[in-house]
Amino acid sequence: MNKTNIAWTDMTWNPVTGCTKCSTGCQNCYAEKMAYRLNKMNCLKYINGFNVTLHPEALEEPSKTPGKHKIFVCSMSDLFHKDVPFDFINKVMEQIKKCPEHTFIILTKRDERMAEYFEKNEVPINAWIGITVECKEAKKKIENIRKIKSGSVKFLSCEPLVEDLEKINLDGIDWLIAGGESGSQARPMKPQWLKNLKDECEKQNVPFFFKQWGTWGEDGKRRSKEKNGCKLEGKIIQQWPEKKSEVKNENM
Repeated sequence: MNKTNIAWTDMTWNPVTGCTKCSTGCQNCYAEKMAYRLNKMNCLKYINGFNVTLHPEALEEPSKTPGKHKIFVCSMSDLFHKDVPFDFINKVMEQIKKCPEHTFIILTKRDERMAEYFEKNEVPINAWIGITVECKEAKKKIENIRKIKSGSVKFLSCEPLVEDLEKINLDGIDWLIAGGESGSQARPMKPQWLKNLKDECEKQNVPFFFKQWGTWGEDGKRRSKEKNGCKLEGKIIQQWPEKKSEVKNENM
């Protein structure tokens, strides 16, 4: 478990590391670059570089972490990669259920495999499940997360947002994160694409969380992501979804 500066979480947990590219959003993968850097630093966990690697020794880390945290699951991988057996995913879910004090945020680009897994397995109430929708082509993925039966939060991560998504049906979606790409090869995100998403969220009553501009600012100029910040038209918009378990308890 590691602390992180990712705006929508405060800890990362990587019982799996490594991945393979599967969409346009993977083009400049930050995790791949970091994995190779850690490999050169002789970090044991990344001895296999960015090849998919299971880490059973890391499974119990959340239960050994005091306090209440939002935990990003597999920030250096994709839990629903085809090379991660369902038996191992079962072990990850068991650990999530054992730690109700934490909120686990699971984000995948592999919507079909996630839907296949949850067709036969229950989504833990303290697990938020999401898919990456960074371009128009990826919007078809929303149907797969929409059909998953869950009493918890379902969300979309539109990051890196690489084109205008235009109209988007958010029925059954509880939260939307958006952000621009960072790094030396980052692709610009146009302000209008972001405003269109924000407007859709407002129309459909879905909380909108703008994470960052990334390497290209609102004015179209290239800077560090820290300097470009996360203000849209002068405002920080970082809304959170309601925890459905809390709403349910209040109504009991």
